Amino acid sequence: QVQLVESGGGLVQPGGSLRLSCAVSGITASSYAMGWYRQAPGNQREWVARISSGGSTDYAASVKGRFTISRDNVKNAVYLQMNSLKPEDTAVYFCNRVFSPVTWGQGTQVTVSS
Repeated sequence: QVQLVESGGGLVQPGGSLRLSCAVSGITASSYAMGWYRQAPGNQREWVARISSGGSTDYAASVKGRFTISRDNVKNAVYLQMNSLKPEDTAVYFCNRVFSPVTWGQGTQVTVSS
């Protein structure tokens, strides 16, 4: 059974940083393109960043230069380092397989506010 467990969210001031973690079980994360997504209240879920099985990365324009996606093949985990956070980054953040997504996890809440 595939399971995705996101963690690391919290309340941070504008300009601050957070590192999100996604613990993956049931599949080998490094065998797939994995992505981070977010959903703000009243909005649809949107794609934020992805890392291919080969390690190449890609970002949404709104986060490029501020967020970094990475992967730990030993821990079977995916991470999202978020710097220079803005109020508009406030959302619930999720990870999932980019192609053929599996059941979504609970996500982790990120709130950027002074």
